[in-house]
Amino acid sequence: MARFQNLMEVLKILPKTNCRQCREKTCMAFAAAVFKGEKELVVCPYVAPDTIEKYGTQKRPARNLDADLDNAVNQLRQKIQQTDLAAAAGRTGGRYDGTKLILKVMGKDFSVDANGSLHTDIHINPWVAAPVLNYILCCKGTPVAGQWTSLRELPSGKDWYHFFNHQCEKALKKLADTYTDLFEDLVHLFDGKQVENHYQSDISVVLRPLPMVPLLICYWRSEEGMDSNLNLFFDSTAEDNLGIQGLYSLGTGITRMFQKLAQRHGVPAAP
Repeated sequence: MARFQNLMEVLKILPKTNCRQCREKTCMAFAAAVFKGEKELVVCPYVAPDTIEKYGTQKRPARNLDADLDNAVNQLRQKIQQTDLAAAAGRTGGRYDGTKLILKVMGKDFSVDANGSLHTDIHINPWVAAPVLNYILCCKGTPVAGQWTSLRELPSGKDWYHFFNHQCEKALKKLADTYTDLFEDLVHLFDGKQVENHYQSDISVVLRPLPMVPLLICYWRSEEGMDSNLNLFFDSTAEDNLGIQGLYSLGTGITRMFQKLAQRHGVPAAP
């Protein structure tokens, strides 16, 4: 019986009409429930019978996504053991000190040794560790173009944007609405740089989560009955240097990091 490897595989076979006949608000929410084993694919009346037969109709055990991610990180560490870290330093924008590859992650030193062990002065959750390791393995070294684009406009980004918008942009918007010092802390704690307001946003901050994968955060405050908004933008070369799934994982990891930072400052979790 075939198994889904990620949320995208589920979403691709759904109608994307958000009809709610599955009793979920959106097709994306239903895809997440199917992937985690909380709902059966057969609940959607628009999935072809041969597809249902391919993936089965029995309810699968719930997936532990954190455990899956830990396993993915361990697999990446094993691949690092087969990687020439000195050569990787050149294409990733890092440096090699003879034993470790050292990268700047959010302005802080983040190093990986030949055994795949991680060393850093900041807390790195698995959602960030995975794209960092993947970056070392897959980065093509394409020079940053200086052209900002949304994830949706990247070559493989259209389908992934449904998840990225929900897990990253909307979550960060809720955080920015309640955490008034968010952008100031991003500048001081994570070596961010406030820039001229792009896209007529009220606040624009550039971060460097990876040396060749800059990130632009734009936030629009609510006014005159209009809700606030927040969007994330990557350099047009981002997919070359991290891959679309890595960008999704990176955005999710950064979001979780900022949420934990807000909680330490006494900001309640957004509903």
